[in-house]
Amino acid sequence: MKLTVDCVLNHELANLQSTSALSRLLAKAKVAQLNVPLEALICQQFGLNEKSDLPIAAISAAADGLAVGDNYWLRADPVHFVMQRDCFSLSEPAPLFIKPEHATLMVASLNKHFEQDGLVFCIGKSGAWYLHADKVAQIATTLPSVAMDKNVHHFMPQGVDSAKWKSILNEVQMLLHDHPANEARESSGELVVNSVWLSGGGVMPSSKVLQHDVDLIIANDVLNQGLAAWANISCQPVAASLEKLLQSTAQHVRLTLPKSNHSQTNSLDETWFAPLFAALKNKQIEQITLNLGFYEKCLVVVIKPLDIYKFWRKPKPIMQYLE
Repeated sequence: MKLTVDCVLNHELANLQSTSALSRLLAKAKVAQLNVPLEALICQQFGLNEKSDLPIAAISAAADGLAVGDNYWLRADPVHFVMQRDCFSLSEPAPLFIKPEHATLMVASLNKHFEQDGLVFCIGKSGAWYLHADKVAQIATTLPSVAMDKNVHHFMPQGVDSAKWKSILNEVQMLLHDHPANEARESSGELVVNSVWLSGGGVMPSSKVLQHDVDLIIANDVLNQGLAAWANISCQPVAASLEKLLQSTAQHVRLTLPKSNHSQTNSLDETWFAPLFAALKNKQIEQITLNLGFYEKCLVVVIKPLDIYKFWRKPKPIMQYLE
């Protein structure tokens, strides 16, 4: 079995020390750093080429229970802008977690205001927010992982229709200011939703069977589930451990590890990366490719069983690979 593993490196994972299983895997592997965010890399590896945007929103919405049709779709992630000394920056996490009752109220207000503009905000089964328009927007957007903790001014929509969409965002921000749902969030100590982040714009790409050797995708997120449906690849939810995956008869599996929070970081290293190291050593896996996303960068890591015995290559902290 060949295995491709996609994983977001949060700060805790990125700061794992040289004793971690992930560090030991990287020490033995061929490692390349790419200046591309993980979502974009995944799409490119599925044969989607970026023009202005990658159609991440339409692909995700289709897997998220929404009728995509031929409309133009954007992700409209609810976010919090933080005032810095002389600018606003995009705060983590993005998107924010919004209680369903609060999300419903906010989206209803947005739809009432923008109805005459042909814009409709939607909430998918996963809780993700989307926006579809009756006309294709001539803009290029930025994925939130690229803009995180930076001056948002530099990452607003660009292109022919940019002025119109910046105006729309200004109206969104005014509507959300002092919204009853935001007042409830603030009173309970949660970050207010003071904007949405638009990204992944496009229409659903025409269906086709790609020339690839992936025969099983294991993922819980709607982007990978949508890509699986679009590319006509079998898809399963993520199991609790590697053991069940190794029982599969699939020859090339693509696994997306769930995003971890602080309390789950050590568990992710122990539950997944340590067994991956052991399975490679025992030749249960022919090759592992790790796509590790860290904001606007990716580490692409390729390792085979014989690489495990490169005893002269010593582990080092993960962050040293990202410098």
